[in-house]
Amino acid sequence: MSRPMIDAAPIRVGIVGARGHVGAELIRLIAAHPRFVLHFVSSRERDGERVADHHDGVGGDLRYTAPSHEDLPTLGADAVVLALPNGKAAACVAAFDAAGVDPVIIDLSADYRFDETWYYGLPELTRDAYRGQRRISNPGCYATAMQLAVAPMRGLLAGPVQCFGVSGYSGAGTTPSDKNDPEKLRDNLMPYALTGHVHEREVTRHLGHPVEFIPHVAPHFRGLTITANLPLREATTRDAVLARYRAAYAGEPLVRVCDEAPWVSGIAGKHHVDLGGFALSEDGRRLVVVATEDNLLKGAATQALQNLNLAFGLDEMAGIPL
Repeated sequence: MSRPMIDAAPIRVGIVGARGHVGAELIRLIAAHPRFVLHFVSSRERDGERVADHHDGVGGDLRYTAPSHEDLPTLGADAVVLALPNGKAAACVAAFDAAGVDPVIIDLSADYRFDETWYYGLPELTRDAYRGQRRISNPGCYATAMQLAVAPMRGLLAGPVQCFGVSGYSGAGTTPSDKNDPEKLRDNLMPYALTGHVHEREVTRHLGHPVEFIPHVAPHFRGLTITANLPLREATTRDAVLARYRAAYAGEPLVRVCDEAPWVSGIAGKHHVDLGGFALSEDGRRLVVVATEDNLLKGAATQALQNLNLAFGLDEMAGIPL
């Protein structure tokens, strides 16, 4: 998992779409990283403003800019993180292709999660598939939690897995909508996309097993929880299940296997995923697992940093507070 830092030269990272919640977390993480430096930070709304005026821990006079897609390849970044809404990444990628410029590109949207030519960057499950690819698709927030909750039981499942999910409203982004309106969410739980959610399709594809996902938005700002119902082919015991999960994630600093079911209130601001509960039905053939995750961190920015570290041959945990 860890590799030596092979060169002390700073690595220049640009962020496209830096005004959003995830962009803000990326700025903080990259600014504190031992090797990465913020090379450019783009935001049309904040064009010309000092980044330091919006984020503690960012020094110097770096300012937000608003380059066109065609200008991005001329900026000289070693890596570019696309923190854009779904459907917006392709134009940026096309600009690099047209210019013949090949930085490492991390896409945080869903646009390339189904593209076999891109590395799907969920390191705890896909690290062995990394072969130096310079195009990396960051998994979705819910998709990360669901896959980590289910993966150790692959091969033992008797049918589709059902996942009930609840996320804070930061997961709905900054564009105004019912799903990020605190007044409409007050004392409320808002269901949406009850079939066919993109994360349902993403998890089904990458796990190689059908998953049925039922998402909801809650009034809190950050953090998500999923409760996964796993039908099993054969009866098992709780001790056997716990041993299986602990073996699967031994040596993984960003996955913690707990005995009790974790609470979403305990994960905000943390960089790891908690897995717990591990309740079995009386006949031992139905397992329920609970996962919690900060959707802005391990669900997005922290995982992007893992993938950047992997791409540049650095310690995968470099710059990630543990």
